[in-house]
Amino acid sequence: MSSSFQVYPRGFYTATQDERNELPQSRYKMLDGHLLLGWLSFTIIVHLISLPGPSTAYFGLTGNEPLSILPLSSQPDERAGKAHYKLCDRLKLEKKQRRMCRRDPGVAETLMEAISMSALECQYQFRFERWNCTLEGRYRANILKKGFKETAFLYAISSAGLTHAMAKACSAGRMERCTCDEAPDLENRKAWQWGGCGDNLKYSNKFVKDFLGKRSNKDLRARIDMHNSNVGMKVIKAGVETTCKCHGVSGSCTVQTCWRQLAPFHEIGKQLKQRYETSIKMAGSNNEATGEGEISQTRSQGQQPPPGPRQDIIPRTSDLVHMEDSPSFCRPSKFSAGTMARKCYKDKNCEAICCGRGHNTQSRVVTRPCQCQVRWCCYVECKQCTQREEVYTCKG
Repeated sequence: MSSSFQVYPRGFYTATQDERNELPQSRYKMLDGHLLLGWLSFTIIVHLISLPGPSTAYFGLTGNEPLSILPLSSQPDERAGKAHYKLCDRLKLEKKQRRMCRRDPGVAETLMEAISMSALECQYQFRFERWNCTLEGRYRANILKKGFKETAFLYAISSAGLTHAMAKACSAGRMERCTCDEAPDLENRKAWQWGGCGDNLKYSNKFVKDFLGKRSNKDLRARIDMHNSNVGMKVIKAGVETTCKCHGVSGSCTVQTCWRQLAPFHEIGKQLKQRYETSIKMAGSNNEATGEGEISQTRSQGQQPPPGPRQDIIPRTSDLVHMEDSPSFCRPSKFSAGTMARKCYKDKNCEAICCGRGHNTQSRVVTRPCQCQVRWCCYVECKQCTQREEVYTCKG
């Protein structure tokens, strides 16, 4: 009597009709349960494999952090122990970023401060534009999926905010792993003694580069995003100023202490806004043989490429780069809420913001403090002045 058997993958064995007849009903149900469990496991694995890879969004306004964590708030009982672990978890960081966040208790609040700085500065710089840096979840997420000028600015302002906040946190003594500068201990003590403490840009740059990580050079979009992030960091570095303080009898400068200080973040935002205005549109192409992306500057219509072998034109390191033309932002879309009912300033930007639809004029009475004087000691006394003003808003 010969017998044969067949090996089935676990969870995929199906009993024959004869076997089903011979098996008790409970055993038959058990086989069907195993079959269902195996099929569900297989389906889940296939789904996980098919999911897209990690996003090229790094941190801040370009990451997955919920901006609802703003404004910053810390309860007194949260300051001790490992409370910063909870803050790191709220930021929805990648695995490596979360590890770096937990490593130093001062990092979590610095990251949150960086997000707040970037968001407020973005909204300040674009307060008179059609796109006023709308950061509500779906609008921000949809813009980050595209290669607009606005996307480039978000990457630059986010990396600049993190670099600025970290350097300031070091000099303020809020970090355990860095101090006011990278000088030897003796010079550090002298700097503290004379009241001069340089913003630690060296440590900040190293931290930010490690925190943001490196993406594949074969991913064209990732290369452009990383380029724009680097622009934000370079603008911070270019804005470093040397501040000096004199010491001596009767104000003489017999001893002078100098330290490096970052420019105010408003100035950084202003420079990045200028680079946004002159952002370079790049054309992307993919090498089908290798899958590697190439970056080349888009040429104006009718302009012929120079003779000889083609060379990609890499933009200057101070230029922001984008790949797609931005939408008008005039009407509600997945990128913004549009400009209907937006406040504008007559004879300044109403025509541009309202997209030619015209504007409404509303007169209202407002009361503001006026004629303020400082009284001894120690308060400010103001009168309340009432005046009528006109408010202009875009028509629908």
